[in-house]
Amino acid sequence: MIAVLAACLLVAGPFVAPAQAQQDKVLRVALVQEIDHLNPFTASFASSAMVGRMAWEFLTLPSAEDTSPTGGVAESWQPSPDGLTWTFRIREMTWSDGQPVTAGDAAFTLNRIMTDPKAAEANGSYVTNFESVTAPDDRTLVIRTKIPQSSMTALDIPIVPEHIWGGVEDMADPRTDEVDIVGVGSGPFVLTEFRRNEVIRLKANPTYWRGPAKIDELQFVSFKNSDMAVNALRNGEVDFVNRLTPAQFDALRDTPGVETNKANGRRYRDLLINPGAQNADRQPVGDGHPALRDVRVRKAIARAIDPQTLVDRVSGGYAQLGGGLVPALYAKYHYEPPADQRYTFDPARARAELDAAGYPMGPDGVRVGPDGRPLEFRLVGRASEDYQQRAADYVVSWLGEVGIRVNKQLVSDNEVNEVTSSGHYDLALSGWGTNPDPDYVLSLHTCDRLPVASGSSSSASFFCDEEYDRLYAAQRAEMDPEKRVQLVKQAQARYYDQVPTVILQYDNVLEAYRSDRFTGFTRQPADGQIMEQNGYWGFYGATPVDAASGGDGSSAGVWIAAGAGVLVLLVVGGVALTRRRTSAEDQE
Repeated sequence: MIAVLAACLLVAGPFVAPAQAQQDKVLRVALVQEIDHLNPFTASFASSAMVGRMAWEFLTLPSAEDTSPTGGVAESWQPSPDGLTWTFRIREMTWSDGQPVTAGDAAFTLNRIMTDPKAAEANGSYVTNFESVTAPDDRTLVIRTKIPQSSMTALDIPIVPEHIWGGVEDMADPRTDEVDIVGVGSGPFVLTEFRRNEVIRLKANPTYWRGPAKIDELQFVSFKNSDMAVNALRNGEVDFVNRLTPAQFDALRDTPGVETNKANGRRYRDLLINPGAQNADRQPVGDGHPALRDVRVRKAIARAIDPQTLVDRVSGGYAQLGGGLVPALYAKYHYEPPADQRYTFDPARARAELDAAGYPMGPDGVRVGPDGRPLEFRLVGRASEDYQQRAADYVVSWLGEVGIRVNKQLVSDNEVNEVTSSGHYDLALSGWGTNPDPDYVLSLHTCDRLPVASGSSSSASFFCDEEYDRLYAAQRAEMDPEKRVQLVKQAQARYYDQVPTVILQYDNVLEAYRSDRFTGFTRQPADGQIMEQNGYWGFYGATPVDAASGGDGSSAGVWIAAGAGVLVLLVVGGVALTRRRTSAEDQE
């Protein structure tokens, strides 16, 4: 055996320390999406928000079982009879550096968002109705609202330590993404390392109030595309992968040691149609095509697209046809357009509507607007996503058939974010994750969410409509649950009618994990997803298989690593096994 080992080392190259000591229990999660920020005040990508949920506790959060509100930093809460004052009892718990969590930390977090536009970038919509936030003592937080607010137990805002963040003057400073600032939290995990586009490391928080996680470390390992991530899962280089393509999901179903999970998802996919981007002062920003300000053009685009084909051919049937902003997963608030109002695939009608609106076909097959400018649009999408790559080709073809020329621009995640948040696009493939309470996703499309300055990510669509805003405000203030449901649906109906985006579909969650290494992943709700939850339950519940079966959590044998992606020798019971393995540290 020693001779075999020596021979392998000579072939493989010089010895390098093992990628991970065998006694450590490390869950490695593939991350194909990019991270915009770890700063919880400015993080807007779904991947960034997911990491933040691991590191900072919320006042309350959706439960794993049925997404009903459950305690976090707050152990109890009570509204006043008039619904204007909410009193939260703060739990006795500590930050990861040993300092106590107090009501003052919660008051600081909320007041900073209320008074600093940069700090309001990610979560500002939650506090626009707040009159004041005070902490009469360390255990009591009092929030007074201007009018009753129905979403007070659904404030998806990470509470941060004042003794760390109080010294941050500029929330846009890149230093706010560094571990010396983001590395103090109260969640189940603590951020310890962030190498952009490489790896994010979090260690289990030993003082977490619910009890420490059963794993020692959680790593999010970056991959350039999902194919690479799936190969890493097969090879045992990572333990969890999400956002699988239908083909990848089907192929993994019968893979030994791998378990798949399919669930109705909380994300919608949409096609953004730049309705005339403007900032909070109602000044134009960006360079969107002026024809898209015409609702008649936007409606014609909606009729020229066939979302059912995208569901069937691009998503392999693993999605539900789109409608309102709230996915069908949340049936109570979901809006389903009536049959006579739904935009169905009808190219002939789209062509007729464009003719009637004054956009005749030009001699080259491209329509021309009243200003003489051809209907030629840019379509922005993420090069990292199989769905967007394939869906873009369909959109180009469909719109071409009705006389609209479309040019694809598939770029990085961050580039998509930059151009869409600054209004430098015509069409863009996008999507959002939604919460059980509809207030947040509805707020993303209000006039109040128009950016203070070009380049911020306050608005999801640059939509600003007086009637929609009226309905949004009414549902927010309505404390009667059934009346609120109707207002939520009316707001979605108005949005659907004005077509600032076309809601294409609600994705099924398709994910897979190494069931030979980990078990106990908590789903949300009970039959729902594991990764990108409204909370941290999925990875917090993860249990190493050896530990779950009563072992010590370590694997038999010894890994001898000879560098990234080269031959590795595993010795088990006197038998030498070889496999290819890439350490997480070397992934890009």
